[in-house]
Amino acid sequence: MKLHKLLRLALLVCVALQLIWPCEVVAQKKPAAARVVGNSQLAGNAARDREIASQFAPVFRQGVGDKRRYDYITNFDFDGDWRGDNNWDNADNARIPQRAYVYYAVSETPTHFFIHYAVFHPRDYKGSGAGGRVLTEIIREGKRRGGRYDPTGLSNEAVLAHENDMEGCLVVAAKSGADVRAARVVFVETLAHDRFSKYLPASVAVEGGKRAFDPVRLDEGRPVLYVEAKGHGVAAFDGGEKQTPSNGTLVYKLTGRADDPDKPAGDEIGYALLPISTTIWPRARGGVNQTFGVVYPYGARSISTAQTPSGALKRRSINLGSLGAAFRGSKGAPNVARPPWGWIDRGDRGQARGEWFFDPAVTIKRHYKLTDDFSVAYTHSPFLGVTRKL
Repeated sequence: MKLHKLLRLALLVCVALQLIWPCEVVAQKKPAAARVVGNSQLAGNAARDREIASQFAPVFRQGVGDKRRYDYITNFDFDGDWRGDNNWDNADNARIPQRAYVYYAVSETPTHFFIHYAVFHPRDYKGSGAGGRVLTEIIREGKRRGGRYDPTGLSNEAVLAHENDMEGCLVVAAKSGADVRAARVVFVETLAHDRFSKYLPASVAVEGGKRAFDPVRLDEGRPVLYVEAKGHGVAAFDGGEKQTPSNGTLVYKLTGRADDPDKPAGDEIGYALLPISTTIWPRARGGVNQTFGVVYPYGARSISTAQTPSGALKRRSINLGSLGAAFRGSKGAPNVARPPWGWIDRGDRGQARGEWFFDPAVTIKRHYKLTDDFSVAYTHSPFLGVTRKL
């Protein structure tokens, strides 16, 4: 059988088994055979990831603007399909509930857990007024005439309304033995409009009388975060005037039950968790499709692993190839909402696209200037083919 047929067969096997990691790049630059993991280990790792994500799942205080339904946190396929270019319109349909879900992904080193949480809204409507519509049309025309996305230079999603919106946070917890309940949150980073904000728990944010990083409140060990109305940028909740919208706030807490905000059971809205690995990720690996309107060539990535019998570090190189990097959207600015591996910091452009998601340990070590006691060698990094031994 020819090599290309073997590779095609290997990819089909990966899909059938719902494996979420790509093939490894070996020293000879030839693709290795797909790594086969037993169903029991897959299920065990999935359960462990959910346990970790549940332990630190944030409290989201969602600001409400003049269009309440557009500020509901929900799942991408809230309308029953994975099309990205009908979410704007379907958000208007009161017959389609926008039940409360939050996406998550988990990585792990010998010393820390890294949990990404992503909140989705069908509409970012901050620039939906007359000015925003005019600017959108200018950008569309510039793209048609010259191929440039933003000839005005005035700024993509910072001012423009757009279909689909996904922003979120990274929560880092220091381990204390094998019990997840003994771990404690030590770093939190949030995303708001292509900017990462860095926080430490309020109890340790002041060093020598000078605040090194802004504080984040914890509620029973969970970060308390604010999601702005209309634009949905995420920040630590501080209770200030900017986080007290005139139309009120919706409080989302993890209950494992996806409540309908139009029919709340009480003062708070319960949300359920969804793994990125079995929802958005498989569709990102399908190139341009009904879910993703833009792909990006992520290519090969290298990370350190800590899985050798001797405990020595090992480098692993993974070929990610091209991935869906922006959701398909036709309303407002087209195709600008991004999944976590597409999130960027406009002030940190020197880093590889997707590093914040694929290599959070290295990112956190750099952001907070940590010592070598902070491990950057993974025991679990499922999107890059490393899974914990159970």
